[in-house]
Amino acid sequence: MSGIGSDLAGKTALVTGGATGIGLAICRALVAQDMRVAIADLNLDAARAAAAELGDGHHALAMDVRRRDSVAEGFAAARAALGEIDCLVANAGVSTMNRAVDLTDEEWDFNFDVNARGVFLTNQYAARYFLETGRKGVICNTASLAAKVGAPLLAHYSASKFAVLGWTQALARELAPNGIRVNCVCPGFVRTGMQEREVVWEAELRGMTPDAVRAEYIAMTPLGRLETPEDVAGVVAFLLSDAARFITGQGINVEGGVYTG
Repeated sequence: MSGIGSDLAGKTALVTGGATGIGLAICRALVAQDMRVAIADLNLDAARAAAAELGDGHHALAMDVRRRDSVAEGFAAARAALGEIDCLVANAGVSTMNRAVDLTDEEWDFNFDVNARGVFLTNQYAARYFLETGRKGVICNTASLAAKVGAPLLAHYSASKFAVLGWTQALARELAPNGIRVNCVCPGFVRTGMQEREVVWEAELRGMTPDAVRAEYIAMTPLGRLETPEDVAGVVAFLLSDAARFITGQGINVEGGVYTG
């Protein structure tokens, strides 16, 4: 194999939230580069189905990224299955939608527990492992366009994703002397199961139809279509590869031109 990402052949990655949506697309992209992946997901049945689709050599495991013990057990299971871990993709994420003045404590905590704490715990375990073993590992976190621009009706989600971006930048600076790179991707309007739920919520909150909400998303995107999980996955594979060897601490916008800051 040659070209961008060819150095990934034979390497391993742990992908959280890897059973569906962007996570599954990332797993497929990495397997296409001849990597072996451990698919971590809260839904073990879905993770197993994804592993079966990807073929031999890949592993499914249950992980609740909100819990330190579950993250520790998941990393141990991934190492037992794959031998070593070269890359972490901290992709697991959730959203709810509400007006900021109506947000509940439960909505705030749910978003921060998964989106921010989940990135903290998984990144910390990966970083400790890379440091202890002397590996020049790579971490890629899934943030959001909402980590760059506050999103109406998603204030709590935006806040959690701003936290992911800030954490990524700080951790990258700490780990750079050890040759460990840390970046994140910032997707826009990605057509996933999460978006399908969000357009219904937004339509109800704004008195619109879901189709009208989607049309607005497309109108806001200069490239003229909704984003696909595969649009994100290719960038993640690039960031894990040696082609991105001098990129760290970045939040890479993958959103069709919606935001150019």
